[in-house]
Amino acid sequence: MTSNKKPEITNAKIIAQTRLFRVERLDLRFPNGTEVQYERLHSSSPGAVLVVPMLDADTVLLIREYAAGVDRYELALPKGRIESGETPQIAANREIMEEIGYGAKKFTPIKSVTLAPGYLGHTTHMILAEELYPERRPGDEPEPIEVVPWSLNNLPALLALEECTEARSIAALFMVREMLARGDT
Repeated sequence: MTSNKKPEITNAKIIAQTRLFRVERLDLRFPNGTEVQYERLHSSSPGAVLVVPMLDADTVLLIREYAAGVDRYELALPKGRIESGETPQIAANREIMEEIGYGAKKFTPIKSVTLAPGYLGHTTHMILAEELYPERRPGDEPEPIEVVPWSLNNLPALLALEECTEARSIAALFMVREMLARGDT
């Protein structure tokens, strides 16, 4: 039976640091007395946003951009880090203006998710953006981003593409499709 009491952090030490991440070693003592060391990546930002920009009731705007982690172009949703002082909605609007050339009048939080929470301390806030209007702002991308309109009714064809593997995007698309079908926005 698992205790609901969290382990005690008896020591935390930064063992490596980059522009984006800190690697921390944690010394933990569990309620049963067991002591262990864990390592975690701790993000230096307040999180990130992943935006589902709906051009109309069925058309989502995806982006195709280079993904260094997998060394290929990936077809996914617009996303980016939340800058200091921004709310997730403000960050979402900034990101879509930079990446797809649209702003939005309506934002609906979908869900906040983590990736590999056993060692990565980072949260992504998924946000539905509707009532889009043209608005282009300069971003930090090294090359122009291709915008790809896609029908939510054709998600199986999207998943069949080798360039569509980003799990947060896939999850958000299915959640939004269900939200829109139920009329939850």
